[in-house]
Amino acid sequence: MKKIGVGLVGSGFMGRSHAHAFRAAAGVFDLPAAPVLELLADVNDEVAAKAAKGLGFARSTGDWKKLVADPAVDLVDITTPNTLHKPIALAALAAGKPVYCEKPLAPNAGEAKEMVDAAEKAGVVTAVGFNYLKNPMVALAQEIVASGEIGDVVSFRGIHAEDYMTDPSGPFTWRLDEKGGHGVVADLGSHIISIARYVVGPIASLVGQIKTVTGERPVAPGASEKRKVFVDDEARALVNFANGATGSLEASWVKAGRKMQLAFEVTGSKGSIFLDHERFNELDLYVTGQAKGREGFKKILAGPDHRHFREFVPAPGHQLGFNDIKTIEVRALIDALTGGAKFLPDFREAWGIQRVVDAIVDSAREKRWVELK
Repeated sequence: MKKIGVGLVGSGFMGRSHAHAFRAAAGVFDLPAAPVLELLADVNDEVAAKAAKGLGFARSTGDWKKLVADPAVDLVDITTPNTLHKPIALAALAAGKPVYCEKPLAPNAGEAKEMVDAAEKAGVVTAVGFNYLKNPMVALAQEIVASGEIGDVVSFRGIHAEDYMTDPSGPFTWRLDEKGGHGVVADLGSHIISIARYVVGPIASLVGQIKTVTGERPVAPGASEKRKVFVDDEARALVNFANGATGSLEASWVKAGRKMQLAFEVTGSKGSIFLDHERFNELDLYVTGQAKGREGFKKILAGPDHRHFREFVPAPGHQLGFNDIKTIEVRALIDALTGGAKFLPDFREAWGIQRVVDAIVDSAREKRWVELK
């Protein structure tokens, strides 16, 4: 079997998830090629060596440039803070290597477009880690909408809310660094934007609102010195889709009590659907025409009749988890790398998502509707 040498840059939360997914994918799916955990790069040799040992990589380095140039690395996987996405990706593309990059693709749409142009010039596979799109229930939602089962789409209502920035004494982190782009509208908002585009379609125009809730934070845990925060903690937008539907989007990382409220509702002319990733193995479906006094939503539990569920477990109602949908994402990537179906979202689709993120911020700052050509 063909082997694909994986070079992972970054071993934090998402780096660990990627490593787990590469190891799991070969056991869950009948893959056309075997991913090999070849080389891991991190901030220095010591951190990289420790992470490589824990995550099962054969070798390590404290220099991502050495990873990109390594002949045994066939795929460059980027899970670093946002500011490093572009330089690492451009170096990999210049070397003719496919790139798997976590979201958001870049700090802004301009930089994302540079990455798109380089990728299309190189003619290699690109993939961006919007892994919630690989949830079998999100795929089911897209199928229901596309089939016309709930009629023409009237509206979309979506939110991604968590609470990991709720404490105002929490220290400044790379997520708050304006050099890395926007705040929650990019970090969490990009996920609900990606789902809106996947399930309903492109967004044609919008008006946005952003707010910084905590204006300064300690430079380190327990420090008295503070650093100003310029990025948003909350973001909202009213949107018009290209197909005529309307909608709303919301993102917040200061919603007390919310851990993973990535939720959306699609209303159609003949019914509606609802899904919340705090219970992401369930989809609620309502269709019109039910008997009086018997009207209501039907709860559909994820099971082997839904896309890629059967490979994990043959029994319905036995739930998948976060790392499972990352494993489904890796399966799609390996397929694309070996000549199978195109991976989506690729760099071009991720650029489209970033354009919506930028438009929300521009609209909020300029207090006007923004058209997305």
